Amino acid sequence: MKTRQLLCLCAVAWMGWSIRLGAEETAWSPPDDLPSWVALEAGQWIAVGGDRGGMRYSPLDQINLENVSRLELAWEYKTGELAAGQARIMECTPLMVDGLLYVTSGKLKVIALDAATGTEVWRFDPMLPELRQSNYPLASGGVNRGVAYWTDGQPDGQRRILHGTADGRLFSLDARTGQLDPRFGRGGVKDLREDLEMDLSRMPYGPTSAPAIVGDVVVVGFSCGEGPGPAAPGDIRGFDVRTGRQVWRFHTVPRPGEYGNETWHGDSWQGRGAANAWGGFSVDERRGWVFAGLGSAAFDFYGGDRPGENLFANCTIALDGRTGERIWHFQTLHHDLWDHDLPVYPNLVTVVHEGKRIEAAAQVTKTGFVFLFDRRTGRPLFDVREVPAPPSTVPGEAAWPTQPVPVKPPPFAEQTFTLEKVTDIGPENRAAVLERLEHLRYGQPFLPPSEEGTVVTPGFHGGATWSGASFDPTSGWLFVNSNNVPNVLTLVRQPDGSAAPYRITGYHKFLDHEGYPAIRPPWGVVSAIDLNRGEIVWQVPLGEYPELTARGIPPTGTENFGGTIVTAGGLVFVGGSRDAKFHALDKRTGRLVWEYPLPAGGYATPCTYAVAGRQFVVIPASGGGKLGTPTADSIMAFALPARLPGGP
Repeated sequence: MKTRQLLCLCAVAWMGWSIRLGAEETAWSPPDDLPSWVALEAGQWIAVGGDRGGMRYSPLDQINLENVSRLELAWEYKTGELAAGQARIMECTPLMVDGLLYVTSGKLKVIALDAATGTEVWRFDPMLPELRQSNYPLASGGVNRGVAYWTDGQPDGQRRILHGTADGRLFSLDARTGQLDPRFGRGGVKDLREDLEMDLSRMPYGPTSAPAIVGDVVVVGFSCGEGPGPAAPGDIRGFDVRTGRQVWRFHTVPRPGEYGNETWHGDSWQGRGAANAWGGFSVDERRGWVFAGLGSAAFDFYGGDRPGENLFANCTIALDGRTGERIWHFQTLHHDLWDHDLPVYPNLVTVVHEGKRIEAAAQVTKTGFVFLFDRRTGRPLFDVREVPAPPSTVPGEAAWPTQPVPVKPPPFAEQTFTLEKVTDIGPENRAAVLERLEHLRYGQPFLPPSEEGTVVTPGFHGGATWSGASFDPTSGWLFVNSNNVPNVLTLVRQPDGSAAPYRITGYHKFLDHEGYPAIRPPWGVVSAIDLNRGEIVWQVPLGEYPELTARGIPPTGTENFGGTIVTAGGLVFVGGSRDAKFHALDKRTGRLVWEYPLPAGGYATPCTYAVAGRQFVVIPASGGGKLGTPTADSIMAFALPARLPGGP
């Protein structure tokens, strides 16, 4: 306790900032014994979620509502991949520890930068020929959303960066030098296809989100195929952080004798892929528990060969991070037919519920809901009703008859597509959509896929996405950016003997004749949700189409990828929109208070930190990806002018 207090006092004196407590900010004080909170209060950002529990909150307030309009570009680092013709999307959230900023490039390199200047200190390329013993396929196109940091806690002890790559390898790097740790795996590399009974040499299998650190265990989730046809298992796995030895493995599709196997009728569990923690993890440091949101089971869109509820697909799950033992789970969608994965870990938060302070887990979903659980037991804090859901018209398919819907908070994304919700941006746009609707199924929540074509709302990209949410512990508000872009899902019968009885015609967005979403705006939204009361406080569009604004149409928001962070300075920072702007919002009202045009879309969650007495906000700007916008290879750092009163 005394050591922590000394560290915090030194940090405050050094950086010249303090935590501001406004009128609504009186019921919270930071934990007094969690290492990641000590780091945050010292101005660091040691995990992709800021703290290991994933709140994405910073107590820094040097940049605040009064001066954010003066924010300027402090430095810009280019990875060099654009000039080399190799620029790809960067979805990583940077880490900042001990004055070094750690980022991953579009080509999976790990780069350490001087956090104050953006000067490169070291870089590591996992794709060098001498490191690639096998030419494994890349899962999910080879994206990477960040690395993990581990230390043995000694002043001059070990510091490691754990980097998982989409081809199924885990690297342990010296955080100071970027050199491989020869004691980890084979020369610093763990082949993650080891220890598995299946031959995965030709299957996509590998981490795309950052691993988690639980003591001396590094926990890894995987992206893998989702069918039709054979797919790699989505099991969560724990490894010794020093040696790379597998410590435990949790079967996300339970086997005979394991809890939940009965939810797979017959032998439908056997060889079943996916149900995977591809969106990363949050960690309860005090308990040593790791939390994940799991994806759908393979095949995403047809479940006639997997009758039942299909645990642990689409579950929020808590595991003992040291042993892999299941503590609790809650399934947010039964027998998924829509690829409505839980795309991200739950935020570990503290709320005031029925007059009591409760440690909770807040899970945002592609279906546009927030499920709020008691962190210790998994009990929903607000009632969850099983509502009737329509049956499938597809032969052999048995859609689950009910689906869970929380009573509070209300959904933050559109739940259905109806005639009243057809686009209103112009009469020709509306007419084009109405004509298509004559041949499609639509109008009910949880409407199953069909051979005629079904309008899926929310679409395959949410609601919420891997972008996740941030939480302000001083107010109890959760901030989540989301999408209102429907898809059209059509099943096609396959010949006998095929890998699955049906395939889909593709991942088709439902668009008007000009290429804009078929539903009325807003198409991209940031929401503030009071988790104490279970109420939406405000919602604002995120991004715009300049050509529509020029027609006199109010900002519509755009489909977006890359999440929010929230600070004690009263600000929510978010990129994500396809118009390639970085935004700061007033966290109390959602009012836009600053924006900056990036060289390409900022499809990543930013971070903020303080070094040399100056607060920085950093976001990768790369474009590309699912939105197909122009690419760049920039890491952008913003700060107040050096001589601004109240600044550094």
